Amino acid sequence: MFETLINKLHYGNYLTLETTPGHEPTMNTLMEKIETLGLHTKVDGFSTTDNPLAKLKYNALFAAMQLQNRFGLPVLATMSMRDRNKLALQSDLLGANDVDVRAILALTGDSAKISNQPNTKGVFEADSTLLLEIIRCFNTGIDYAGKPLASAPKPIYPFSVVNSFAKNEKLLLKKMVKKISHGAIGIITQPIFDIENAKNMLSLHAQASMDASQKSTLILGLFPITKLRTAQFLSAHVPGIHVPAIWIEKLTTASKISAQEEYKVGFEMSQKLLHDVIKLHPKVHLMTANQFGLAADLLA
Repeated sequence: MFETLINKLHYGNYLTLETTPGHEPTMNTLMEKIETLGLHTKVDGFSTTDNPLAKLKYNALFAAMQLQNRFGLPVLATMSMRDRNKLALQSDLLGANDVDVRAILALTGDSAKISNQPNTKGVFEADSTLLLEIIRCFNTGIDYAGKPLASAPKPIYPFSVVNSFAKNEKLLLKKMVKKISHGAIGIITQPIFDIENAKNMLSLHAQASMDASQKSTLILGLFPITKLRTAQFLSAHVPGIHVPAIWIEKLTTASKISAQEEYKVGFEMSQKLLHDVIKLHPKVHLMTANQFGLAADLLA
């Protein structure tokens, strides 16, 4: 299962869909939506988020196991440095390995200060490269302290993320090199919103791979926008991405006509970008904030 995904990542067409587990003790509701829409037949795999924005959700590792068991597709399970120290990271990896959750998306994590749980404190022993280093150790049969494990884990496949825009591109390149150097085989970008941004990220990644002297593949993140307020929020408040002015201009004009026209214009722009990106570089991670109907329409 994972070997097929990694082969697609490096040599073929690759498409994964992000899922955010719910604020409930089950994955059934989410999985039934995916199955009803047939999304499991349109993608190569899924990802599960790990308490994004420090809001309480169903556990990402258990969610990955549930999705894999239900659909027979590999899942990238996010692990956040915010909530775990070295001991917990390694313990979770051992348990996940036993149930075949072996593609890990390493994130530093959003600040615990914005959590919806009172007085939550972040752990943050280090950034996500610590988790990448732990995975490297596990893949050689030892723990992070250098002690041999009683039996060798099945191979673990590490992924990481990078911003898709920065005023200082040298800093973005440096971060990309660092993550590739620590073993990330797939680098997922934050959402891109125009083809020139995609081309620039591919150029930076090619340079980063050369600098790191290590094989890695760039995966372009896409987030469809169908509402003006979403475009405005992302543009004004989310660092590390760039929403071109043309998106806001077209959505503004459409919103003055009707909500239906606003959605239509946003959908058409999003779908065209998806098609253009696939032609340029068919390695895509689709993020729709659990709007699975929208994902199904885009992939129709």
